[in-house]
Amino acid sequence: MQAWKDYQAENKDRFLDELLGLLRIPSVSADSKYKADVARCADAVKEHLLKAGCDTAEVCATAGHPIVYGEKIIDAKLPTILVYGHYDVQPADPVNLWTSGPFDPVIKDGKIYARGACDDKGQMFMHIKALEIMAKTNTLPCNVKVMIEGEEEVGSGNLGKFLEDNTEKLKANVVLISDTSMISMEHPSIESGLRGLTAVEIEVVGPNRDLHSGVYGGAVANPLNMLCKLVASLHDENGHITVPGFYDSVIDLTDEERKTLNLAPFDLDEYKKDLGINDIWGEKGYTTLERTGVRPTLDLNGIWGGYQGEGSKTVLPSKANAKITMRLVPNQKPSEISALFVKHFNSVAPGCVKVTVTPGHGGDPVVTPTNSPAYLAAAKAIKTTFGKDPIPTRGGGSIPIVALFEKTLGLKTVLLGFGLDNDNIHSPNEKYDLANFYKGIETIPYFHKYFTESF
Repeated sequence: MQAWKDYQAENKDRFLDELLGLLRIPSVSADSKYKADVARCADAVKEHLLKAGCDTAEVCATAGHPIVYGEKIIDAKLPTILVYGHYDVQPADPVNLWTSGPFDPVIKDGKIYARGACDDKGQMFMHIKALEIMAKTNTLPCNVKVMIEGEEEVGSGNLGKFLEDNTEKLKANVVLISDTSMISMEHPSIESGLRGLTAVEIEVVGPNRDLHSGVYGGAVANPLNMLCKLVASLHDENGHITVPGFYDSVIDLTDEERKTLNLAPFDLDEYKKDLGINDIWGEKGYTTLERTGVRPTLDLNGIWGGYQGEGSKTVLPSKANAKITMRLVPNQKPSEISALFVKHFNSVAPGCVKVTVTPGHGGDPVVTPTNSPAYLAAAKAIKTTFGKDPIPTRGGGSIPIVALFEKTLGLKTVLLGFGLDNDNIHSPNEKYDLANFYKGIETIPYFHKYFTESF
């Protein structure tokens, strides 16, 4: 619609300035020293919702970080879209690898560089600006509810209770999320599924104190050595995960499904060049697109112990720790996989050390239907603004609350993401292309329009 285009053109610089202001707030949910900043960011999101045209907006306290809720109800007889996003961000570490301050956003080569630029402040802010465009031009075709949480990066531990306590308030017809990626601006896509997740933390304890590696080395088990050996045993030579029962619930794709999945544009040489690697690695018998979208994984996310300072210290550490996450595919249950891991790891641990495995947060895998009115509305919106049909893909990441929305609210989700896989989310130098930011704002109103027309 011309009114939408005109409003965005007249206000695009302000839209960007407002996003940069949000990015300057270090809303790191995982680190308690940023608690006040997380709360400050929640207040800022509330104000943006009110300025965008919401009738009401509030900061809702939880046992952890707050949830921001706002709504614009124009007619109870019209469909309602529930927009979800998150304002919390990952820690910036390692800060020394950033080329600019993680919370001092800069624009370079048409890209915004800052923590949260893509995940998820940039993407969730598109929805606030899209709402503003529709509200201020009096063209909003349906009711809109917006829920932006502050704990997505730490597992959304308090969101479930919020949903249960507010089922009436959150009544809607569909959930709309932009926290995923597309193949490219030349090849727009919509993710039709996400892997699940389960996390564990491991502690391996040996002697009751750090020991001199010359006096005791070779006679007393080194917890770091033992931990590395145990972690290395979790994959075989073909990249298969060795935890007994890990694959029992996995539903293999049909030959036709695999063929369709691999039709998505993919340049292996460009993939390796972008990552600075000589070759790929993964589960034998599967393509890269299959490995990152429809196969389960087990990855070491962090390992530590012993001396970390400059120079050498010949120490045999008394303990070692590691963090591991497993990405899950449909039919795998986080609690079941976590229990299998704990049982296996304890069974293979040598008696010379004490091993403790502590399960962490998790979420179920999801598959969203590609023939639903909501998905078709999203596809039509993409076609309208990009000029081509989107490609359905499976996302390798996890958004645990998607399954929670279906379980608690009975709502399906549309994953209308505008990020790119090379946006460095969760890494130093996270970025978000300005073209993607503005294209998202342009596209989202058409989803509201086409979804409403499907009723």
